[in-house]
Amino acid sequence: MNKAEEQYPVQTGSTFAKGIFIGGLLGAAAALLFAPKPGRELRGDLSEKVGIVTDRTKEVAMVVGDKASELAKTVSSKTSDIAKTVNQGRNDVMDSVRKASADVANEASRASDEVAAASVEAKEDARKELNSTSL
Repeated sequence: MNKAEEQYPVQTGSTFAKGIFIGGLLGAAAALLFAPKPGRELRGDLSEKVGIVTDRTKEVAMVVGDKASELAKTVSSKTSDIAKTVNQGRNDVMDSVRKASADVANEASRASDEVAAASVEAKEDARKELNSTSL
């Protein structure tokens, strides 16, 4: 970024729109002030225009408030949905781990029993072999 870009950053669209709105208001006020009208009529026109601008500002504020409220509800809903999904996924993983752990424990127990049985059988075979060779 060069020095000029750092000193004069690019303005966003909303800043530009605000500038146009304020410039329009100033231009309208200047046109009313320099128009050849009597003071009473000019004050009436100014009062009317200020009332219109105030009403439109209130309408815009209401729309912005409604949109912000809708956005907050949407974000809250999406966050809640994501939390539920994550929680369900966590529960599924924990269930899978528990099942796998139980399966491994059962296999280990079964293998231990088989080794013990094989050991007893080998001991008996060795004893029989020893007794048959001694006689």
